[in-house]
Amino acid sequence: MEINLFNDANLVPQPRHKVKIETLSASPYRDRFRVKVNLTLTPFQERPNLLIAARRNDGTMVSDLDVIATMHFDNEFTMHIRGVDDPSGEYTLKAELYYESRDPPQDCAEISFNIPPDAD
Repeated sequence: MEINLFNDANLVPQPRHKVKIETLSASPYRDRFRVKVNLTLTPFQERPNLLIAARRNDGTMVSDLDVIATMHFDNEFTMHIRGVDDPSGEYTLKAELYYESRDPPQDCAEISFNIPPDAD
């Protein structure tokens, strides 16, 4: 008798060498100083680490986040924009997935996002 514990074949946990970043998105909150980040990973057998960083177009780091041994393959984070008086502008969000070492990371994803000017 076979017992199927996974209803969706795409959700079967994979070995470490098959784990990658599947999706990455960023949506600014209305206050413009916070950004909702969604990151989906390949379902995994061994828990990976993540490094997520947001930079302005001039290269200035405005937010970063380390996740050690994440338990979830579908992740949602709130990142806070720091060190700027006005957060409006273009940004790059980069995520790295790694196990023991980030040199090099196992997988990377990078997207651009925009924080609009204040509507007031």
